[in-house]
Amino acid sequence: MIRYLIKRLVLAVLAMVAVSVLTFLLFFAVPTSPAYVMCGKQCTAHDIAQTEQRLGLDQPIVVQYADFMKGIVAGRTYGSGELAVHCDAPCLGFSFRTNEPVTSILARTVPATTSIVVGATVIQLVVGVGLGMVSALRRGTAFDRAAVGTSLVGASMQIYFFGPILLLLLVYQLHVLPTPGYTSPLADPGMWFEQMLLPWLTLGFLNSAIFARLSRAQMLETLAEDFVRTARAKGLSRWRVYARHALRAAITPIVTTAGLYLGAALGGAVITETVFGVNGLGRASVDAVNQLNLPVVMATVLLAAFFIIVMNVVVDMLYSVIDPRVRLG
Repeated sequence: MIRYLIKRLVLAVLAMVAVSVLTFLLFFAVPTSPAYVMCGKQCTAHDIAQTEQRLGLDQPIVVQYADFMKGIVAGRTYGSGELAVHCDAPCLGFSFRTNEPVTSILARTVPATTSIVVGATVIQLVVGVGLGMVSALRRGTAFDRAAVGTSLVGASMQIYFFGPILLLLLVYQLHVLPTPGYTSPLADPGMWFEQMLLPWLTLGFLNSAIFARLSRAQMLETLAEDFVRTARAKGLSRWRVYARHALRAAITPIVTTAGLYLGAALGGAVITETVFGVNGLGRASVDAVNQLNLPVVMATVLLAAFFIIVMNVVVDMLYSVIDPRVRLG
């Protein structure tokens, strides 16, 4: 198990290094000067040269990448003299448009995105997987038909349509819930829960439909396998066969889908944050693109890649627990 874990961690580190190299080259090894892109057409040649010097863009590309990686580990200083600006580790860049380190922007936005995604994921897994499994066990009944119909409706909806409807109904007309936003759970847990509840329910319902359909299909396929028939022939109780044998075999694709979804969503739930007016990582990345704020754009890309790679490692670890045969691969 330890050897398997070390192997996966090494591969994850190599993947992250490769992503950082490609991302850096994509943003800073382009024919057009990044300083010109960030500064805009209104800047003079002197302004562009000064921006290049402050960001270290007048150095060879290898030196620029080395300075960037050094900033992540030990911090770095942009510019010199009176214009020098220090960025503490882990330094993912400095935004001269907002005059602050990129990590300060991430520190404000990542908690909001994490709150939305984690809460919605709990709802969609509990509701979606539970509904799908029970529907498979009660195949052909009225419950099964109702569950399939509900999941079909949920999978067909989009959050930019369903979200505003719930917002209008529950917030502005019935006044059941407060206006969505983000308050730190450390400052006011009650307000944090109330403001997050509507995004959780909306995103959780729409995505639970996908997990319900997936888990139902996987469970029906597993119930038709020979090992399930063998377990029944040995006299095991129905629920023991389902819980200890069928469920364990059917849950592997669900873990994969959930892990990939969670990793991608943590990189920025742009539509959800826009619909409910939450200042999260997704909205920050969109604003950075509109402002041509390259350091922030690059940092959000790297952070999104980091979340996806980490969740892939977590999924691999769960695989080894669910199915020990994976460790032999």
